[in-house]
Amino acid sequence: MRNEFRIADIKLAPEGHRRMEWAWEYMPVLKLIAEKEAASKPLDGVTVGACLHLEAKTACLLKVLRGLGATVAAAGSNPLSTQDPICAALVEEGVHVFSRRGMSADEYGDNLREMLGWDPQVIIDDGGDVVAMVVGERRDLVKNITGGCEETTTGIKRLRAMAAEGVLPFPMLAVNDAQSKNLFDNRYGTGQSVWDAMLRTTNLMVAGKSVVIAGYGWCGKGASKRAAGLGARVIVVEVDPHRALEALMDGFEVMNMNDAAKLGDVFISVTGDTKVIRREHFEVMKDGVLLANAGHFDVEVYVPDLREMAVKTYSPRANVDTYVMPDGRRLHLLGEGRLVNLAAGDGHPVEIMDLSFAMQLLSALYISQNKLSPGLYNVPYELDRRIAELKLETLGITIEKLTPEQEAYMASWRE
Repeated sequence: MRNEFRIADIKLAPEGHRRMEWAWEYMPVLKLIAEKEAASKPLDGVTVGACLHLEAKTACLLKVLRGLGATVAAAGSNPLSTQDPICAALVEEGVHVFSRRGMSADEYGDNLREMLGWDPQVIIDDGGDVVAMVVGERRDLVKNITGGCEETTTGIKRLRAMAAEGVLPFPMLAVNDAQSKNLFDNRYGTGQSVWDAMLRTTNLMVAGKSVVIAGYGWCGKGASKRAAGLGARVIVVEVDPHRALEALMDGFEVMNMNDAAKLGDVFISVTGDTKVIRREHFEVMKDGVLLANAGHFDVEVYVPDLREMAVKTYSPRANVDTYVMPDGRRLHLLGEGRLVNLAAGDGHPVEIMDLSFAMQLLSALYISQNKLSPGLYNVPYELDRRIAELKLETLGITIEKLTPEQEAYMASWRE
């Protein structure tokens, strides 16, 4: 028998409702789509299974899905990003929630299983764990799954690997690769929210420090730009020669991690890979450095090496773990090495997630209404463009349109 929900404390709901109301006030694009689609109830009879960071902005998306007719079951995608008041409020809104802040790895897996117990037809994933569990444990669900969407770089990497092996059993839209996600969420959202969390957690100065950013994709670009704006000397570590050259031409220093490890005061990894900052780097770091991960999984700053090397550990502040090296140097790890902007902060700004969740909503609607073959697909250009158009509409901005003559000229090879 499937459970209705599993959360920390339903009595926390009033605080969750207050947080959700604040977020909803600043999500005009999601609100506009909800208003335009409300009458038709396009998700009536559809069960949506979501694995997302369960905080106020996410809650607004889940409420909209409910309002459009869906049955919604949700699990938290990160133990430290789950906000218990939000979970309680969502349960009162009729969402089947399975998560709590600080859940163990075993609980995390069990919560995904509880969510899948609702037999979703549409999946909204964050990191690829739901799809991986369906492929690995619940192949019986495949026949009823229409498809889904994935919003992270890490998740897209995993889905692409599944597709290459021929084991991705249904269509998935790569929301992370859409312009509305890359340009705004990854660059401006990550850029601001990482530093929001760093500053809130440490209460330390950025100006004058050397900040090492590992990875110069869209997220790395955003984190680097904000660091520079706060007065830091920025060093970029990259494996891709084009991105490395781009970082150099954007005004940043570029070097490998072995060299950067000796210079940095703050380290932020945002690559989606594993063991980016590891033992040989910890061995040469300064006393008092800050270590943070802004990639999806807690494998970029390799914590097992820190634990093996440390002669002592303690927690001087909330969300800070200090590892004391044999020579007395102290290395400060933020948010347990998990996604720092959510583990130690509130995640992306509300206005940014308005765009991202509007894209998730349109993608879920598209998947539910169109029959596609198994595989990984780009978000249709029309949906991607519509998000930007709706945002401009909510701002009262009108842009130029091509004339028929201009459209014909652009489509022709003749003078």
